[in-house]
Amino acid sequence: MQTRNGVYAAATGPSGAQQFTKTSNMPTSKNCDLAFVRLKDVAPEDIAAHMSHPRLRDHMPLLKGRWDLARVSDFIAAKEENWSRDGLGHWAILHDGQYIGWGGFQKEGDDWDYGLVLKPDCFGLGPRVTAKALDFARADVRIPHVTCLLPPSRKNLGALARIGAQCVGETSYGGASFLKYRLETSGIEPDRHP
Repeated sequence: MQTRNGVYAAATGPSGAQQFTKTSNMPTSKNCDLAFVRLKDVAPEDIAAHMSHPRLRDHMPLLKGRWDLARVSDFIAAKEENWSRDGLGHWAILHDGQYIGWGGFQKEGDDWDYGLVLKPDCFGLGPRVTAKALDFARADVRIPHVTCLLPPSRKNLGALARIGAQCVGETSYGGASFLKYRLETSGIEPDRHP
């Protein structure tokens, strides 16, 4: 795929999972142990265990009910439908080859919404995952800006300010209230993170 700032190539990794690798302007070494692969290429049991962790409910007002294999199958099918429709969607995120969560970009109207759901013991990797995802967004001509929705329960929002995201107000999604942030990505040099 040709982008503003390089070429991304889809390749099959050692596990047989599709990975997107920037073939020019490679991400800095701090991000090289991270890989974005399709959710369908991860064991459904890993996703079910992750999404069943009680700590996730603290900041995910839309997370309801039990996550069994049938629900994971429906979730993956919905995310694959987004990939088919938009050519982009949420990824499974691997660190040193191990599943640590999911996230990425999903088209919501005119916006590309960025979401990230990590396993609780991997929350500390959030800034590195986000940096790599934003490098991708800055290099992709389809994504002039990204948005993200955070529940009002989130109090530590300094990281959003440090990357330049601006609060644009409150919004409702799925019957829950969220704070909406927007970050311009076009014309911003990739691989620059505060």
